[in-house]
Amino acid sequence: MEISEKLSRNEFLKNMGLKGAALVAVYCAGEALTACSNQGVAPSGPVDFTIDLAASANAALTKVGGYLIQNTTVVAQVSQGVYVAVTQICSHEGQRQVVYQNGEFYCNAHGARFSTAGKGLNSNGSHGLTVYTAQLSGTSLHVFS
Repeated sequence: MEISEKLSRNEFLKNMGLKGAALVAVYCAGEALTACSNQGVAPSGPVDFTIDLAASANAALTKVGGYLIQNTTVVAQVSQGVYVAVTQICSHEGQRQVVYQNGEFYCNAHGARFSTAGKGLNSNGSHGLTVYTAQLSGTSLHVFS
């Protein structure tokens, strides 16, 4: 007899009798499991790039509330002529899901929320985001760490 039913890791561990804290301990035991990490995560290496605001590909940045993602960095115009750049990698679980919406940075994966200063606004965002310098000169926006 061939068994074709697949169990999720969670179902398997529950079937083995693991519950509650023991289940969490097994999930978080491996270093390779990033889902249990709640430490700040930032891209490796320095951030240093320039965005030409006159280029049509960057038109989202010409209006307040607009944003774009470049080099794992979310760049947003948060108020007239004021730009903020943060890592796209959420500190909650290390996923590249951070966007800018409703005046704050938000992770689509689990709802982590962050201020424009990178400060966490809820428990999933409690470790904050790395914020980079965004310096405007004419139509060039220089983003760097």
